[in-house]
Amino acid sequence: MSGKTEAVSRFVENRIKQIYLLPENAAKAVLAGLRRGVGTAPGELPQLWGLLLQDLPEELMSKDGMSTRGQWAVYIALTLFALHQQGYDLKQAPMYQPGVGLGRAAARLICKEEDMNRIQRRFNVLATSADIRELSHHLRGMVQLLRTDSIPLDYSALAKDLYLYQNEDYRAAVRLKWGQDFYTYTGKKEAETGKDEPNEEK
Repeated sequence: MSGKTEAVSRFVENRIKQIYLLPENAAKAVLAGLRRGVGTAPGELPQLWGLLLQDLPEELMSKDGMSTRGQWAVYIALTLFALHQQGYDLKQAPMYQPGVGLGRAAARLICKEEDMNRIQRRFNVLATSADIRELSHHLRGMVQLLRTDSIPLDYSALAKDLYLYQNEDYRAAVRLKWGQDFYTYTGKKEAETGKDEPNEEK
């Protein structure tokens, strides 16, 4: 399991880095193509086969014509990255940022107290998705919020989470990690905000 998980994460990281190194027009074309894949399943769009299948580790390939967990994870991560990057310069404002997990990124959407319940509800619905298709749907909405607020995300880490989420034995662990990151970062923001508030008790 760990070997495939790391293979998924490395593949997404390397593919995104390759996109960043492309000439501007070529990169925009690749990202536009990937965005067309948002909401679809791996294999549905032949024009994306190269990005999905070229150099994909053999252990992640399908043996029966059905999309593997690895292919789903890679596909969702790359298509959502393309959606996230839309409208931003690849060099000046990359929306892929290692170390910014999903929980932390979602917590950064909370800019004021009234945001808390709204973002918390959306995050909880996402984290309790019944399957990968439902999760993909809710992630799309979350990524659109992150794009609006210029908040980046670690897509190689997300790909790893997506791979593990498809296995019921690991789903609870993924949810726990997301929840810990969300509430830890939310707590830090509240503490930092509190430092700036005047102390009225003299």
